[in-house]
Amino acid sequence: MDGAIYLLCRIINGAPSRTWIWLGAVAGLGIQNKHSMVFFGVAAALAILLTPERFQFTQRWIWLAGLIAFVIALPNIIWQVAVVRRIDLAARFPRRPARSRHRFHLLIALAEFIVMHGKNYYVAPAYPMLFAAGGAGFERIFALRFRWLKPAIAFLVVVSAVVLAPVVLPILSPEKLLAYMRAIHFEVPRTETSHTAALPQLYADQFGWEEMVRSVARVYASLPPEEQKRAAIFCQNYGEAGAIDFFGSKYGLPPALSGHQNYFYWGPDDYTGEIMIVLDDDATDEGEQFSLVEDRGLIESSPWAMPWEQRQHILVCRDLKIPLRELWPKVRVWL
Repeated sequence: MDGAIYLLCRIINGAPSRTWIWLGAVAGLGIQNKHSMVFFGVAAALAILLTPERFQFTQRWIWLAGLIAFVIALPNIIWQVAVVRRIDLAARFPRRPARSRHRFHLLIALAEFIVMHGKNYYVAPAYPMLFAAGGAGFERIFALRFRWLKPAIAFLVVVSAVVLAPVVLPILSPEKLLAYMRAIHFEVPRTETSHTAALPQLYADQFGWEEMVRSVARVYASLPPEEQKRAAIFCQNYGEAGAIDFFGSKYGLPPALSGHQNYFYWGPDDYTGEIMIVLDDDATDEGEQFSLVEDRGLIESSPWAMPWEQRQHILVCRDLKIPLRELWPKVRVWL
């Protein structure tokens, strides 16, 4: 996103119109990487319409940029549609006159995420550019007046960085971090409404993953060799599935299955459901879906991990009552 914003600033500051081509290429690659780049495009288009830059729409370059972005992103779009069908589911900063135009762009992007209840870090890629631009603005102000305040502001910036460093960098142990946060009366804003971990989620989400994988590996290794060849590992969220895929090869585990977000698109592979190792907080759903469910107990975890990860049971499930491909559309979760 920062690259696209940089190019947009260049265009507004008088760069050759063909710079739109580069912006289109960067936007297309950005969409391939993360679909939230589409929000940037919508915000930029609306901001241009609301400012004197609207004349850009009378030139061919901006339309060519849109076409380039679409063509680059097209393989991803085709892939998404094909998967859905297969599973049978439907640096130079702007001069003073240009400031208001960028405000429109950033305010529109922010409004999009507020209205859609996006998480507070969704617009984080724009922060470095804003900090730098804000710093340049402060420099202009204090170069003309209040010069005596410049050392004081620099001092406050350095002190703030030192005080908050343990909160944003893994400097302290979990115990010392919690004690430090209590001492400075600081609480990190929650990014999840159900967050109840002692640590900020940024840190809590880094604990317990390999312990979980080791627990699953022990259960997997206890299966007869013939069952291991047919056994699938199903996880409730992409964090668990990602941990299985990341650490699993070390413990001889097959790739994970999950219905959570983009993992859902990979489908059930060639598994039939005759034997599955399922991570879940209880066996209610599995008891209805399988002929036989064996609870092998809670996973091994870390006391600093997210609470819901510590409540996961390892279930060995046999003989799925309906074909796995028929069940698969029902396991999709987007939360």
